[in-house]
Amino acid sequence: MKAIVYTNYGSPDVLQLTSVEKPAVKDDEVLVKVHAASINSWDRDQLLGKHFLVRLIGGLLKPRHKILGADIAGRVEAVGRNVTQFQPGDEVFGDIAGNGFGGFAEYAAVPQKLLALKSPAMTFEQAASLPQAGLLALQGLRYGGAVQSGQKILINGAGGGVGTIALQYAKLCGAEVTCVDLAEKFDLLRSLGADHLIDYTKEDYTRNGRQYDLVLDVIAHRKIADYKRALKPGGTFSMIGGSMGGLLLQLMLFGPLLSRFGNRKLGIMGYRPDRNDLELLNRLFEEGRLLPVIDRCYPLHEAPDAFRYFGTGRMKGKIIITI
Repeated sequence: MKAIVYTNYGSPDVLQLTSVEKPAVKDDEVLVKVHAASINSWDRDQLLGKHFLVRLIGGLLKPRHKILGADIAGRVEAVGRNVTQFQPGDEVFGDIAGNGFGGFAEYAAVPQKLLALKSPAMTFEQAASLPQAGLLALQGLRYGGAVQSGQKILINGAGGGVGTIALQYAKLCGAEVTCVDLAEKFDLLRSLGADHLIDYTKEDYTRNGRQYDLVLDVIAHRKIADYKRALKPGGTFSMIGGSMGGLLLQLMLFGPLLSRFGNRKLGIMGYRPDRNDLELLNRLFEEGRLLPVIDRCYPLHEAPDAFRYFGTGRMKGKIIITI
């Protein structure tokens, strides 16, 4: 089968389209013929291998997993003997990062627990845009409890894959949402329901005097004190992406203490694959209440170009790899 493979950390130039062996299916796995996959920041982090934590998980000197791609959508081609939830022909989607990535390929062998049935009304490209971004959005918004009508929520990095889904879900729950991103994304964010917009190149949301019940930060890189200043008493800061250095260490060491004694909750959202949340995304799509936002689609052989565009930070929603 064809796949995008890398054997060394580096720029998108190290990605190569090549032929590899089709994966064998274990007893609890399904073989998915992949029709579409999407790029997430985790994929880019694994490609670059710049941070110690990335290399600790993914391989110190060389990448442990040679094929990137967490979010996939496709059709079941075969099932293991213990699989009871899917059968050949089913259209499925899910986040397979927990199984070692492997989505930028023609086939992927996936544990059944990581997949959900795709809505027939949803294209493979739309389905591939949802798993990781959608679950991060839902679980990040719930980090401090269920979203309540009237809450003031700020989303930093609102114009990307996670942010556009988080914005739509927060508005469905009745929240007042402030979006932080580049001004060129404001028209899109307004169309999705944003109440207030901040251009991060002109204004620092942690220093403008406004406070929020929940801050959902996709690209967090400031100090804990900055985020604490942006929260109302009893408010929550949820980090779901960004710094792999000082802030991450601060939140791990001091976040629990500040949350316990400082009347504010600051922490790293503990992401987990969840079929119930995938099915919720399916339902919201079918009801016309949630729309996946796709910026561009690239064929498999143009994956390096897709990563280069992802690295600019200017994408609106998701970047899809079609296979």
